[in-house]
Amino acid sequence: MSDIDAAKVKELRERTGAGMMDCKRALIEAKGDMEKATDWLRSKGLAAAAKKAGRVAADGLVAVAVKGTQGVAVEVNSETDFVARNDKFQELVRAVAQVALANNGDYDKTAAGTIAGMQVSVKDRVVAAVATIGENIQFRRSAGLSVKNGVVVPYVHNAVAPELGKIAVLLALESTGDAGRLMALGKQIAMHIAAANPQALTPETLNKDLVARERAVFEEQAKASGKPAEIIAKMVEGRVRKYYAEVVLLEQVFVVDGETKVSKVVEDAAKTVGAPVKITGFVRYALGEGIDKKQEGFAAEVAAATKH
Repeated sequence: MSDIDAAKVKELRERTGAGMMDCKRALIEAKGDMEKATDWLRSKGLAAAAKKAGRVAADGLVAVAVKGTQGVAVEVNSETDFVARNDKFQELVRAVAQVALANNGDYDKTAAGTIAGMQVSVKDRVVAAVATIGENIQFRRSAGLSVKNGVVVPYVHNAVAPELGKIAVLLALESTGDAGRLMALGKQIAMHIAAANPQALTPETLNKDLVARERAVFEEQAKASGKPAEIIAKMVEGRVRKYYAEVVLLEQVFVVDGETKVSKVVEDAAKTVGAPVKITGFVRYALGEGIDKKQEGFAAEVAAATKH
C-alpha cells in the first residue's frame, strides 16, 4: 500500500506531532490503520520526540574533541541541567563529538554520520534519546579547526566531565615551533577566549553590519557634543578602535597579565616556541547562547523534571 491518502497523513501528523514522512511511513507499515500507525510511531519514539520538540532546549553540554592537528566543538541541548548530568546524555554528546571529528565539524555531515559501533546516525540517535531520556534533545551546532603545522588546543571552562562543560573553546595555532610550548601558550589564550568572549579574530573578520551599526551609534553620540566635523570624525574613529579592543581577539588585552595585547603575546611567543606563531582561528561555544529560555523557579524546574 504505497499510495497513502494525504488527508490521513495530515490527520496522523496532527494527532502525534511526528514529521510528514514518518507519518506516511507509519501508515504504510500499518496498511492505513490510524491506531496501528500511531502505535508504530510511539514504538519508534517518533511521536514522543515530536511532542517534546516544541519545548525549549537551552541547557545541555558543549564538548570538544581533538585528534592530531584537527579539533571540533559541538553543542547538544537538553531542557534541564538534570539531564546534562546524566551519564547516558554525556555519552551521547561524546559520541556526537567523535562523529563531528570524522567529518571536520561539518554539521550536516555529522547529523547524518554513523555513530561507531551503533550503526545509527547522530540524527536518529538523538531522536531515540528523546524517547529514553524524556526531554527535548537537540544537536544544535558543530564546528572544526585544523592546522598544517602546529596545534589545535581544546579547553572547557568549569568542565563537568572530561571535555564536557558549559563553555568550550578551540584554538588553532600555526607554527613549526615546539609543540609542548605551543600547547601551553594555546591553553592560556583559550582561557582568555573563554573569559573575554571575542567576536572575531581581527577587525577585518568582524561582522561588517555589526560594525556599521556601532559606528552609527558613535556618530550620533559624537554629533551631540556640538563639536566641529573634523573633531567628530576623530571621536568616532577613537570609539571604533576602543570597540575593536573590546570584541576583537588580537586587539584585546590579555586577561592573564591585564596589560599586553593578545597580538603582542603571540608575537613574543616566537622566542620561547622557537618559530613564529599565528592564530589561524578559534571557536567559542557557550551553552545555550542565543536561545530564549523560559525562566522558571527552581521548584518549578524540579517539578518539571520529575514528570519525565
